[in-house]
Amino acid sequence: MEYPDDKNNFQIEHAILLANSYQHLLLKDLIKGTNSNQELAYQLFHAPFALVSHNTSIEPIFNYANLKALELFEFNWAEFTKLPSRLSAEPVNQIERAKLLAEVTQKGYINHYEGVRISSTGKRFMIKNAVVWNLIDAEGFYNGQAASFGEWTFL
Repeated sequence: MEYPDDKNNFQIEHAILLANSYQHLLLKDLIKGTNSNQELAYQLFHAPFALVSHNTSIEPIFNYANLKALELFEFNWAEFTKLPSRLSAEPVNQIERAKLLAEVTQKGYINHYEGVRISSTGKRFMIKNAVVWNLIDAEGFYNGQAASFGEWTFL
């Protein structure tokens, strides 16, 4: 997947998948006030909250991060979209993260998640009130998982 920008309409298809899956599972909008899919994609990429997703590989790899997530995790797009998602947590926190993702897979989503994450430079931060949800396409196929959070504290 290429860096979201005007040339690819800010990864509009993936933005629609993120928003539609969220709406279907949580029965509310991921972001309000969009009049078109292109506007949705732009607003998600520039949102004041962090938004990430990973694919369906056995070792899931991040396939999307908005600007706020790239800033928090201190990665550029090319680096982040090669990163196994488990590496966003320190080794000591990876077991907790794996349990969380298994629960999401079973239930469809969880909200109010809290956990410690780590940036590329080693900065640790606690995410709070995160929502993690399954990405399900229009045909009902599983396409990975996403997470969004607007609260964090550097440790």
